[in-house]
Amino acid sequence: MKSATRMRLRGMIRKESLQVLRDPSSIAIAFVMPVILLLLFGFGVSLDARHIPLALVVEQPDSNTTSLTGAFQGSEYFIPVIYRNIQLAEQDLAAHKIDGIVWLRGNFSSKLLNSGNAPIGVFVNGVNANQARITEGYIQGVWQGWLESYTRRQGQELEIPVKLEPRIWFNPAVRSRNFLVPGLIAVIMTLTGAMLTSMVVAREWERGTMEALMVTPVRIWEITVGKLLPYFVLGMGGMFLTVAMALWVFEVPIRGSFWLLTLSSALFMLVSLGMGLLISTVARNQFVAGQIALVATFLPAFILSGFIFQINSMPQAIQVITHIVPARYFVAILQTLFAAGDIWPVILANSLALIIMMLLFLGLSWRKTRKRLD
Repeated sequence: MKSATRMRLRGMIRKESLQVLRDPSSIAIAFVMPVILLLLFGFGVSLDARHIPLALVVEQPDSNTTSLTGAFQGSEYFIPVIYRNIQLAEQDLAAHKIDGIVWLRGNFSSKLLNSGNAPIGVFVNGVNANQARITEGYIQGVWQGWLESYTRRQGQELEIPVKLEPRIWFNPAVRSRNFLVPGLIAVIMTLTGAMLTSMVVAREWERGTMEALMVTPVRIWEITVGKLLPYFVLGMGGMFLTVAMALWVFEVPIRGSFWLLTLSSALFMLVSLGMGLLISTVARNQFVAGQIALVATFLPAFILSGFIFQINSMPQAIQVITHIVPARYFVAILQTLFAAGDIWPVILANSLALIIMMLLFLGLSWRKTRKRLD
C-alpha cells in the first residue's frame, strides 16, 4: 500500500473514530440499545408454560379424587383451583381466569374401581394454540403418572402397549430462554449494524460534511473502509456485551468454540454494515434511513429468521422469502454454537451464505457510491 493511500485511509479512520467518540447516539445504538432489548426480550418473552391456572372440578370428593388432585397440586406447571360444579368453571374459563379444566364426575371412583375405565373431562383454552397444546400434554403427563402410581398401590401393573422413554438433546431443561437469547443476539446485531452505518452516513449528508469529503483526493474504497472499520469495532463491542449477558445474566450455556462464535459474528456484522451502507446510498435523511433500516432489516430478522417462529411451519412461499434474510443464517449458527457445539456442516453452509450476502451488499454499496452530489 502506497504511503499516500495509507495516510488517507488512516485519516478517514481517525475522523470516523473521533466522530463516534463525540456522538452519544452511536454509543447508545451500539451498547445501550442492545442491553435494553436483551433485558426486555430475555425476561419478557418466554415460550415456557409455567404456573398455568387450572380448574379441578370434583363433583364427589373421595380418596381417589383427592389423590389425583394432589398430583396436580404437586406439579410445578399448574396453579390448581378446586371447583364443585362445571358451570362455574366454564364461566371462569370464558372469562380467562383459568386456562384449563379437569372434570372428575360423580361416578369417577365407581367406574375406576369397577371397570378401570374412568373418563376425565378436559377443557383447554385454545386461544393461544401453542400453550393449549403444552397444557394438554402436561395434563396427560400428570394423569399418566398418577395412574401408574394408582395401579402400583392396587398391586397391579399398568399395561401400556408402547412405553416411551424420551431423551431431550441440546436443551435438557427445555428452557425457551436457551433458544430465544442466541437468536436475539442476531436480531440485535442486525439492527445495530444497519442503523450505525445508515444513520451516520445520512447525518453527514444532512450536515454537509459529505460534500466537503467529496472534493478531497480520498477514493471511494477508502471512504468505505474508513467508515466501516470504526463501526465494525463498535458493533463487535456490542456483540461481546450481549454474549456476556447471555452467559452470565441469562445463564445460557455455550457449547461451541468462542473463537468460532467471534468469527461468525464478525462476518454477520459486515453483512449488517453492508446493508446499512446500501441504505445510506438511497436515503440521505436520518429519519428516512432509520425507518428503512427498521423495516428492511429488523422486522425480517425478527419474524423470518427462525428466532421465534419456526421456518418449517411457515407457508412455502414465505419459506422461500426467508432465504434472502441474512439473520436466518446467523440465527442457525448461533443456536448451533450455543446449544449443540461446533457442528461444521451447519456452520459452514450458513457461513457461505453470509459471505455471499456480504459481498453482495458491500459490492452494491461500492457501485452505488460515486464522488458526485447528484
